Amino acid sequence: MTTELPSIPLADLRASFDLLLRRLETTTVDGEVALDKDYFWSVPAAARYDVTAEPGELTIGQVSESWAHIKNLLADQDRAVGHHLVWLADVLRAIGHEFPG
Repeated sequence: MTTELPSIPLADLRASFDLLLRRLETTTVDGEVALDKDYFWSVPAAARYDVTAEPGELTIGQVSESWAHIKNLLADQDRAVGHHLVWLADVLRAIGHEFPG
């Protein structure tokens, strides 16, 4: 399987995120998203991108825990690390599955 590796322009990423967030705001009440699921299966990072092998042991993630990490970041922005993007992705994935339209 040979493909060109993606290169994501940050301006496009920001624009798409802003567009989707504005769309979500039109479907929510009081500017909040209420989710009906919290726990999810998580594929460890080492196995997630190795599509040549079945993932081994799955782990369990929790949307509320990932969201707590993001809220802590907002309280102390100097603590930003790359893994905050992973926690944000957990939250966004849950929202995307809840509100597909």
